[in-house]
Amino acid sequence: MDNFLLLVSVIFTLIVVIGYFNEKMIHLTYEIALLIFSILAGSAITAVYAGINSITVRDLLDRIQVFNLERFLVEGVLCFMLFAGSKNLKIKAFKENARKITVLAFVCTLLSALLYGGLFYLIFRLLSIPFTLPMCFMFGSIIAPTDPIAATSILKKFGLPKEVGFLMEAESLLNDGVGVALFVCFSGMVAGNSESGFLTIMFREIIGAVIIGTVVCRICFEVFVRTSDEHRKIFASLLMVSLSYLLCEKLGCSGAISCVVCGVAFSAFRDKAEEKGRLQGTGDFDSFWETTDILLNSVLYVILGLTFVRILQMPRVIILSLVAIVLNLVCRYSSVFTGSFLLGPLPDGYDKKKFSTLFTWGGLRGGLSIALAMSTASFLPADLYHILIGCAYAVVFFTTVVQGLTMKKVYQHL
Repeated sequence: MDNFLLLVSVIFTLIVVIGYFNEKMIHLTYEIALLIFSILAGSAITAVYAGINSITVRDLLDRIQVFNLERFLVEGVLCFMLFAGSKNLKIKAFKENARKITVLAFVCTLLSALLYGGLFYLIFRLLSIPFTLPMCFMFGSIIAPTDPIAATSILKKFGLPKEVGFLMEAESLLNDGVGVALFVCFSGMVAGNSESGFLTIMFREIIGAVIIGTVVCRICFEVFVRTSDEHRKIFASLLMVSLSYLLCEKLGCSGAISCVVCGVAFSAFRDKAEEKGRLQGTGDFDSFWETTDILLNSVLYVILGLTFVRILQMPRVIILSLVAIVLNLVCRYSSVFTGSFLLGPLPDGYDKKKFSTLFTWGGLRGGLSIALAMSTASFLPADLYHILIGCAYAVVFFTTVVQGLTMKKVYQHL
């Protein structure tokens, strides 16, 4: 309990101090400032502790119990963050852009994962690193999906055109389900326990999640709309999200997709209820979810920063990090450009090259990629695991910090 309270205290100290310093002095995007200064704080603490105890940083990282980001994100707060990000998306906008969202979220993610895996396999062969082709495809499935948390918290602040911003946000909310399905397939091959084909897994993961998310949302929304107690409205929404996620995890479906479905379905049900005058007094509800979204995002970025020192465990850290970053940009651009031929009419002012460039630079990665990478520790050899987790951290850092900081300039240039 003392260790838990200590960790909570450290995280909230960093959130408050970094946030206040950023507000008054440097004026970076809030989440990016949290990530950068948490990395600096975590690196400094690790280096000082290693120096005092006369051990190398790598030995220290092997000894200490690093925060389990995988459990915190996947088994803890992911469902609430996804619902908070999707509950304001409108079903009408989804229908109007269904073709574009489907191509970006499904086709482009699949192409990117396969291309990333194939190119990384060639690089590993040249460097004599014993990664098999299924391992490389598994890594591609980890990196290919853009992160919904990063997209909704960072990209929406840059004043992108409404249609472009919506496509980025909707793609990021849906393509993680495709990435998870791919990850299940390829990780099963690597671990030697694959039982189902890709299409079977995709059907179960996505179709099952849509059904469960819609049904649970419909039931809980009846409580939400019929009660006059604003606190009970909040409790009903919390039940909706946690129950749909839990049912999906137990039945082998995508809990992440179910929470996005809950958010979109909730928005549709809410619009209809407001049109009929059945819904009143939701100010506390909206304030609660806005605050929850900001809080959980803040905690996530601080934890990502504090655990970034794990990249030091990767051998040949500089060259492998650069390879991962370059391949990520190449594969993302190639997949979006290829998919652009299937999108139909592009937003006004964009040709295929401009559209692909913007969506490549706006394809941020976040905690979801790190959590999936961490889950490979149970079946990968330690040296290969350190390479995979290190490359994942390098891509997340570059896309969040470098691409996030320059996104506005890239958009203005285009």
